[in-house]
Amino acid sequence: MINRNLIRIKIVQLAYAHNISGDWKMDSAEQELFFSLSKAYDLYMYMLQLMVEVNRIAERAVETATNRYLRIKEGERPSTRFVDNSFMAQLQSNNQLRDFVENQKKTWTDEEDYVRRLYNRIVESAIYKDYMAAEEEPTYERDRDLWRDIYRRIIIEDEELDQLLEDKSIYWNDDRFIVDTFVLKTIKRFEKKSGARQELLPEFREDEDRDFARRLFRAAMLGSETYRSLISQFLENWEINRMATMDVVILETALAELFTFSQIPATVTINEYVEIAKDYSTPRSGGYINGLLDAIVRWLIQEGKIKKSMPDPRN
Repeated sequence: MINRNLIRIKIVQLAYAHNISGDWKMDSAEQELFFSLSKAYDLYMYMLQLMVEVNRIAERAVETATNRYLRIKEGERPSTRFVDNSFMAQLQSNNQLRDFVENQKKTWTDEEDYVRRLYNRIVESAIYKDYMAAEEEPTYERDRDLWRDIYRRIIIEDEELDQLLEDKSIYWNDDRFIVDTFVLKTIKRFEKKSGARQELLPEFREDEDRDFARRLFRAAMLGSETYRSLISQFLENWEINRMATMDVVILETALAELFTFSQIPATVTINEYVEIAKDYSTPRSGGYINGLLDAIVRWLIQEGKIKKSMPDPRN
């Protein structure tokens, strides 16, 4: 689940924090990096568990309504269509999710009031009402799509949830957007035939990504002075000390990647850090960093200092 985009963001954030404090040790800083990445994976599992908790609240509501119906014999018997959702039954029984919750002791037990409010918002939504009113019997695919729609259009948009997660972990505020995309991807990948053995996303997709995180972090931290000197050569009528600290850190990390990973195309590296600048620095930083990196990379290629290529600017 932890991809290179998230790794780059975490390294930039950590490098920025240590740049501001001026106090860091390589080993402890690296441990902090991998801890913050593991917290992102915790959030991924926690958000999957949220859907399970919503369904448990729904089961209690249906049970209460059914008992009332049996007692007074008025109206229609409450429908169990929502709580009988076949995708949700599969998610509830998922081996990996159950193991994670049991081992990590991460549950929504202390947030039952919030989960109940979220459930009420779902019940009031057109998504829920259309699903419950459909004449045809629900299929597994329809059940799965229902929860994907609920997550995409209700859970992701819930501002109360943003505050709740921020209060639980300082790491989760910036992780939320990326984690949400992976939850949606996970729901889409579910297959009925897999049952409780359905594979969730692994913490690291492969060992290469873990190695990428370690090598990029060390290159960015250890080569900081070298990269600052290089950046300074390309500043026109400006001094690096007058630049936004975040811009400098982004440029340093981008240069560390350009020098360390010959197999990653230069345009990919530039584009990734331009996007980070747009999200985490000043409004003008994206364009500024794009132009500066483009000039530096072309010079590095021309001087034979890196073996990469760049598109012809005339095309």
